[in-house]
Amino acid sequence: MKKIFIILLLLPAAFVLKAQTAIKAEIIYTVSGAAIRNGVVLVKNGKIENIGPGLAIPPGYKIYETKVLTPGLVDARSLVGISGALNIPTDQDQLEKSGPIQPDLRAIDAYNPEEILVKVIRDYGVTTIHTGHGVGALVSGQTMIAKTKEGTVETVTIQPLSMLAMTIGSSVSGNFTSPGTKAKQIAMIRTELLKAQAYMKKQSDKDSSKRPAADLKLDMLVKLLKGDIKALITANSSVDMMSAIRLAKEFNFKLVLNGAAEAYRLIPEIKNANAEIILHATMARNGGDMVNMTMESAAILTKAGIAVSIETGFEGYVPKTRILLFEAAQAMSFGLSFDEALKAITLNPARLLGIADKVGSIEIGKDADLVLFNGDPFEYLSKVCGVMIDGVMVKDGCQ
Repeated sequence: MKKIFIILLLLPAAFVLKAQTAIKAEIIYTVSGAAIRNGVVLVKNGKIENIGPGLAIPPGYKIYETKVLTPGLVDARSLVGISGALNIPTDQDQLEKSGPIQPDLRAIDAYNPEEILVKVIRDYGVTTIHTGHGVGALVSGQTMIAKTKEGTVETVTIQPLSMLAMTIGSSVSGNFTSPGTKAKQIAMIRTELLKAQAYMKKQSDKDSSKRPAADLKLDMLVKLLKGDIKALITANSSVDMMSAIRLAKEFNFKLVLNGAAEAYRLIPEIKNANAEIILHATMARNGGDMVNMTMESAAILTKAGIAVSIETGFEGYVPKTRILLFEAAQAMSFGLSFDEALKAITLNPARLLGIADKVGSIEIGKDADLVLFNGDPFEYLSKVCGVMIDGVMVKDGCQ
């Protein structure tokens, strides 16, 4: 009898998790296709079941109504969950300063899904984040991709290993005695990559006795050299960006330029290198390596045919993160179209991260990650009135 009673208690929770839902919206921005007026999205078992104008809603579906519906937002580069809101040593795990090159550091070992900032950005519509070790070391560690829903690290993680976070620029020299110059930065990175090449060659020796013992640092660099992961290199000045491009060409690895404040000056070079771009937060401060940034960057690069993903990045001061929605809105006010602004925080980063089969647009079969707005998403007075992740409404209401 006790077992039956427990099962009966759990039934309502199970029903909520697997609830069938219909969302009616005055306008649905699918991102991957044309906007749909007076449309309906049907959600079943955590996935988008159907979408279209005036769809009949089957019996038993819980119905929500909203003015505007968009896909869940995807933050292309964040430190949320690694860097916490309190700004004290115990919640700042984004940068290990015991050495400038540490590719063996795993983001999943530091990520805290219960960090208060995860809820903050979720309430502003961010349902997926690419987070991990931060800026300021030549190789600071690995990155990961996670949903912003509640749960353990294991249940929220989409990819435990996404990219290798690297930095070229003045922030590195400010954190370590060596490297002290930009030339030394590149020399140190090249030295480690050459070691990884030699290690990789020895690993393939037919004589197992001649193969080297496992080395966590070199194993990760080998993954980079083999193309299993991408190099996420934070570089903002044109000089540093060109250094990153030269490294990628020399060692034939996949390059994502992060920050890229002066990318507008290197459009042909970026295209020739097949480099992908995660653009600094639009309202970042234009100082130091970012002195020549412009709020028109997203519009300029998009017009040139370069797909742009906008990041929130990292703030050294409380509250430690920016609001992705506001950054895209500001980019739109400086020349980026509405459609491209929305794409820069949904489908573009989903494609860059290799998860566009799951998130980034409203399409049949994709994860039911959706955001309900009471008005234009980029209008400052509009509010997020509902957030759904994997078919579960994790925020319900405009407050």
